[in-house]
Amino acid sequence: MDGNARYVAGTLNERDFSAGRAARAASQAPFASILSCADSRIAPELAFDQGPGQLFVTRVAGNFVNEDVLASLEYGAQVLGSQLILVLGHSNCGAVSATINVVKEKTQLPGHLPALINAIRPAVLAAQKEGAADLLKAATIANVRLNVAKLKKATPILSQRLAQKQLAVVGGVYDLATGKVELV
Repeated sequence: MDGNARYVAGTLNERDFSAGRAARAASQAPFASILSCADSRIAPELAFDQGPGQLFVTRVAGNFVNEDVLASLEYGAQVLGSQLILVLGHSNCGAVSATINVVKEKTQLPGHLPALINAIRPAVLAAQKEGAADLLKAATIANVRLNVAKLKKATPILSQRLAQKQLAVVGGVYDLATGKVELV
């Protein structure tokens, strides 16, 4: 979060990205893993002012957990020793917005897009049930929270590491306008 504060303030640490390249070619030891939306306007390494090798980032439109994402995050925790997983949603998420539209209009999207919708639908339904004034914002937060809960229950690797206090799982939402991440 200190890195995000530097990013928001425009006081990023200066880095020589070539420094340490040889060491990183041999191994990596990221301190955190991030499940982020694939949105091109979000770059977790920049948003948290981190250099190469510090974050293990998995991205999928709508920042949800599926088997591939779970396996990647398990790899980050078990093999690479990441001690934190952050599920990072963002304001004005197109995948969440599309899901809201599909739920409201009962439309069908082409190709493999229904897989995204089905993964995000529980968050939209939860936000609708709350009667949220800003459905997009509420569904985005609900999506983050639901995926944090899913990761906390994921057996055997993540739940075991959580129980042994070797891992923490948290959620946050990145504001596209300000760059600030708010933990939820």
